[in-house]
Amino acid sequence: MDPKPSQPQASDTSKQWTPLELAEMKTGRRLGPISRPVGFSSRRRFKPKRGTTCYHVMSRTTGGEFLFSDTEKEAFRRMMWRMAKFAGAEIYSYAVLGNHFHILVKIPEKSKWLRQFENKPGEDERAGEERLLTHLSTVYSKAFLKQLRHEIETFRERGMESAVEALLEKFKRRFCDVSLFVKELKERFSRWYNKQHDRRGTLWMDRFKSILVDGQEALSTMAAYIDLNPVRAGLVDDPKDYRWSGYGEAMEGSRRARRGLCKALGLPMNQWEARGLARYRLHLYDEGVAIEQTRSSHKSGINQQKKGLTPEARAEVIAQKGELPPPDLTKLLRERQESFGSGIAIGSREFIREMAAAHRKQFERTREHPGKVVDQRRGIHVLK
Repeated sequence: MDPKPSQPQASDTSKQWTPLELAEMKTGRRLGPISRPVGFSSRRRFKPKRGTTCYHVMSRTTGGEFLFSDTEKEAFRRMMWRMAKFAGAEIYSYAVLGNHFHILVKIPEKSKWLRQFENKPGEDERAGEERLLTHLSTVYSKAFLKQLRHEIETFRERGMESAVEALLEKFKRRFCDVSLFVKELKERFSRWYNKQHDRRGTLWMDRFKSILVDGQEALSTMAAYIDLNPVRAGLVDDPKDYRWSGYGEAMEGSRRARRGLCKALGLPMNQWEARGLARYRLHLYDEGVAIEQTRSSHKSGINQQKKGLTPEARAEVIAQKGELPPPDLTKLLRERQESFGSGIAIGSREFIREMAAAHRKQFERTREHPGKVVDQRRGIHVLK
């Protein structure tokens, strides 16, 4: 179910892009040298010297303002997955809320991860380099990579092989580093957000907070804590119903989200339906009730407006053995019949995108009307 729309290129100026298409725009040409290294903050973050490490990272908007609507949450989600792929990070779970985000992420051992860009026996002498350039296309546009290849060729024509190595090494430094992964994700999102809202200045309250997470029990507990955030915030009653979380995305069929949660549970990646779904749902409700009981035992400082999972809800999930009951198709049809009768268009992502492009002016007016709703993720445009 992972969406794989055609990727917009930074060099394509022949059309107007929607906000979410702009969020997926790849990095294009820059002014100045394209090999400019990423700057480092003077604040040091604790990182163990051993190989693979897992972190819970969190960051909040400046002043804690609720700046993110559904569109911003979806844009952040798309950028997060792409930047994780680029950085070599593996996301176990996440939650994007109105004024902050949580990510449970695994950072692999860098030396081992970089071996994929080394030449294998019998390969062409530049096969590893070609794999690296292909990997850079995750976030860089065709125009950028064309410029990069030209720079590499120019160095080689001048016999400057060491300059080529130094140039590529600057990209490799950005891999397998939790600080750079989160830093670049936040910066990319901030640029998009400020442009969409015609604003300037910092978007985030601080750099970001991180906690080392070690051990299978700690991983599963932290994943549950993150996926329960929308429930504690009162946004949904059941964590499966929040779309911008690892659990919510997994319940919508996303293979990458299911793989992450299986790893957090210590299960094989193909065991979600057989074992992972029920096991994690039981785990969520156990943790959710435990969190509420802990909070109620510390009366001082309790935020009374926050909600949580109840023992009654937990008992119901236990009775169902973590399995989800079959959907009530009659109720589902009744809830959606208004959409079926008065919607603008219903269909696949490609069809909706084609319709929006053909009727862009009318579509933009529709989005501005307070009585109309656009569901860009499911590809359904509904008039309520």
